[in-house]
Amino acid sequence: MTDTTQTAEKAKIHEGKEADHHPYFRPRDAATLILVDRSSTTPKVLVGKRHDKVVFMPGKFVFPGGRVDKADYRVPCAAPVTAELEANLAKGSPKTPASRAKSLAVAAIREACEETGLCLGRKAEIKAKLEGPWQPFADAGLLPDPSSLFLIARAITPPGRVKRFDTRFFTADASAITHRVDGVIHADAELVELVWVELGSKPLADLHPMTRNVLNELHTRLATGPLRHDAPVPFFHFYGGKMQKDILG
Repeated sequence: MTDTTQTAEKAKIHEGKEADHHPYFRPRDAATLILVDRSSTTPKVLVGKRHDKVVFMPGKFVFPGGRVDKADYRVPCAAPVTAELEANLAKGSPKTPASRAKSLAVAAIREACEETGLCLGRKAEIKAKLEGPWQPFADAGLLPDPSSLFLIARAITPPGRVKRFDTRFFTADASAITHRVDGVIHADAELVELVWVELGSKPLADLHPMTRNVLNELHTRLATGPLRHDAPVPFFHFYGGKMQKDILG
């Protein structure tokens, strides 16, 4: 690799972008949670500001999310994934089995709690052993509760990237937050600030283009009234170098 090429690669990384000429990597399952506050006329969504010294997307506003862990499926829940959500997650090819659907929903809740300190749970009727990232739930006597989640969209990172994700974007109402962990957001954390911002406001204009697409879908759905499981779920992916939008069915 020449010095010029290396410089270009470093510039892309610094800008929060990945080179697009790598060999094919299979996308990994990931989940993102968009929390919505509908208590005022204009809905607000929760975004976190990334530390300005992180390699990827420094200083940018993002939604909490990340890769599915192998242990997510085994985590006991206060309620099952709803049949409607499971059916939406199963759409597409290949079909997503019920075990994977649970892992995706649970991962969204785990990532939100890890990154923001906001936990979607319910008082546990049974005593369950939770540890690691689930310790805040155990301390509060909660089990994660995926019953309040809705699937907004699915998106796959373009080929040629070092990291590729098959991400399901979930949403839930702010009223589903049942516990807050203090000290998660601070000057040296991955997210240094949490902000509730109105849909269509300036901070959201600087989001990743794919995330903006998903947010537009959410905005459209919220404009029609309460969230429903029977609304169309878009699938964003790339074919022939161009982004395609299909409807999962």
